[in-house]
Amino acid sequence: MALRRHTLPRYWLGLTLGGVALLCGAAYLWEQQLPLRLREAARRGDLDACLRYGEQLAALRWLGQKAPLEQAYCRRQQAQRLWELGQLADALRLQEQLVNSGVGTPGDRQEDQQRLMVWRDQLRNQALTLFRQGDLEGAISKLTPVEQGDGRPGTRLSDNLRETWNRNRLNHERLIELVERKRWWEALSVLNQLDHPWWQRKALPERQAVEASIDALRDREDHHSHGDLPAHTVPESELDAAVQQRIRMGLEPWKAFLAGCADVGGSVEEEGPESLCRRR
Repeated sequence: MALRRHTLPRYWLGLTLGGVALLCGAAYLWEQQLPLRLREAARRGDLDACLRYGEQLAALRWLGQKAPLEQAYCRRQQAQRLWELGQLADALRLQEQLVNSGVGTPGDRQEDQQRLMVWRDQLRNQALTLFRQGDLEGAISKLTPVEQGDGRPGTRLSDNLRETWNRNRLNHERLIELVERKRWWEALSVLNQLDHPWWQRKALPERQAVEASIDALRDREDHHSHGDLPAHTVPESELDAAVQQRIRMGLEPWKAFLAGCADVGGSVEEEGPESLCRRR
């Protein structure tokens, strides 16, 4: 019994080591065949098989085998084919693998790097076009393969697009509220803060209402300046000149209105839904 207990661990140890050696040998033999299979697939133009053998070969690099030129050739051709088919994310992934592998002549590596930069720029431009058209999620989707693996939140283009979109959305909500309350000068100030083409188009009805209401206020002031308003109301011509001067100095319309009113010796008072400048 004691002899059997000592013999059994040696048996299992030998069996395990033998299995490992067998697996290593099989992997070595397969690794020796892979370059030939890869070259044959590249010669036939079978890009799928070429890439498959290339990936298997890359997994066996611990055996000392370097990636052959055929693997770079297959990646280059397949990436171009995928790009032309519109499978942009897969094409970009293959092109990045090609550039990172560093395989090929100096001229090939330079061309590969240049193509990668061109494709990234094209995706960014497509994303910006979608963004200007109002398709935020489509723009973010375009940028996903470009920014994949970028671990710097807040510095990516997609983060900037979301920030710009949300700022314009909040300003538009504020604009609707001000228009409903007929706070025309404040609404004009918010209108001028919209810097996205899609939100600017969406705010066109509000802009028309604001500009028409401000024009109506000016006409009313011109009419009242002939004697219908109390004498302590600031003349519209003086107020408008002061406001326009403040706007040229860089102030927003509402702040320019407050400062312009003070410049002509008045103060802003709320009369119903309107903001009027009256003499102190």
